[in-house]
Amino acid sequence: MSAWALRLYHQLPPGVRSLAATMRGRQLQRWRYGSETPRLVDEALERDRWSGEQWDGWQGERLARLLQRAATRVPFYREQWQARRRRGDRASVELLANWPLLDKQTVRANARALVADDRDRRRLLHEHTSGTTGTPLDLWFSRDAVRAWYALFEARWRRWNGVSRSDRWANAGGQLVVPVQQRTPPFWVWNGAQRQLYLSSYHLAPDLLPAYLEALRHYRVRYLWGYASSLAALAQAARDAGWTPPPLAVALSNAEPLSPGQRALIGEAFGCPVRETYGMSEAVAAASECEAGRLHLWPDAGVLEVVDDEGRASAASGELVCTGLLNPDMPLIRYRVGDRGELADARVRCACGRGLPVLAQVEGRSDDVLFTRDGRRVGRLDPVFKGSLPVREAQIVQERLDAVRLRLVPAPGYTEATVAEIVARLRERLGDVAVTVEAVPEIPRGRNGKLRAVICALPPGDRPPVRA
Repeated sequence: MSAWALRLYHQLPPGVRSLAATMRGRQLQRWRYGSETPRLVDEALERDRWSGEQWDGWQGERLARLLQRAATRVPFYREQWQARRRRGDRASVELLANWPLLDKQTVRANARALVADDRDRRRLLHEHTSGTTGTPLDLWFSRDAVRAWYALFEARWRRWNGVSRSDRWANAGGQLVVPVQQRTPPFWVWNGAQRQLYLSSYHLAPDLLPAYLEALRHYRVRYLWGYASSLAALAQAARDAGWTPPPLAVALSNAEPLSPGQRALIGEAFGCPVRETYGMSEAVAAASECEAGRLHLWPDAGVLEVVDDEGRASAASGELVCTGLLNPDMPLIRYRVGDRGELADARVRCACGRGLPVLAQVEGRSDDVLFTRDGRRVGRLDPVFKGSLPVREAQIVQERLDAVRLRLVPAPGYTEATVAEIVARLRERLGDVAVTVEAVPEIPRGRNGKLRAVICALPPGDRPPVRA
């Protein structure tokens, strides 16, 4: 949503905002679910019990078709292979290891060339996503790809935990559903089409949290879904107030690493299991936690490799590289998702009985939480960079409670209007802060090779206390 459209939306009365959210929800429902959804869900649940050999055969067939299609119908890849052939390279297209690694910057620069030339982009679902690095991406998905992806969500994020999309749920995510300067409820919108109470993650100040708890009761929410930091803030408020929650089936954390302290706090406050999830907007990989506490990969979403710093297969922890299997119309092959992790020993079957591979650990991006003068903690600021902004990369550094430094790597088309738009989006989330903008040629990576999109550089004494 553009900045002007967002400002117009924020001027609407609360009831009309919920109506707008419901209309958008209906549009998404038509893309995500159809008559084939129950069958797709049942098939996914049946595959949960497959052996490693069954998965190898299933993935191998689909991967071969995807690689052949990419090499012949996707301009970006076709030109690469043609250039290799002219140089006398006779490497097999069918061997995944022969394909180069693909990074986000390359996807950003070649988004349209990554769409198959036998598909009309106007008939595909077009999504903007910044990921967690502040690097905007354009993605296109067919309806079949979207429905296959959301069927896996339904099977492994919901059905594993005894809930379904027909249940009422609350989502604490990154959408700016109400103006950040608003200090009276509601701090949410009701999306009736998806039976979703969308909670603002930008209003979690201590004096505002009781209103959130009452909303969970009023809307008869059955399960929670959201950023780990947001769910933990709600849980802290519930515990402080001695609040008795409505019967909740599960709390699902996503988009941020879930710490043991957060898990314990959320589980204690809401009296339900807490399950961690892993996924990404590019739909090339995902994982869900089972009742035995292990994070299972979804092999039907993509092929995951763990590689060392030289891009070679690694038996130990390393960079996660994914090849999506669901979206042959914009295939991302050997895509560097920006996380590090380690696979568990495939010979040891999980106590839950499922044959899905297990991620022993995920060293995902742990973007710093920023603090505001009114006591709020704000995480996941990547929505600030969503959309087609002419910025290659960005980093936000908080140096004082009332000041942040914004580092931007400009792309063609970058102007002062770009800066003004990003600064406005930041202030919508952080309040009235001073923003120093620096246009830089590059943003240094950390020791682990990652770009930290958000850094809290506040002295410890300036940070509001974090309760356990």
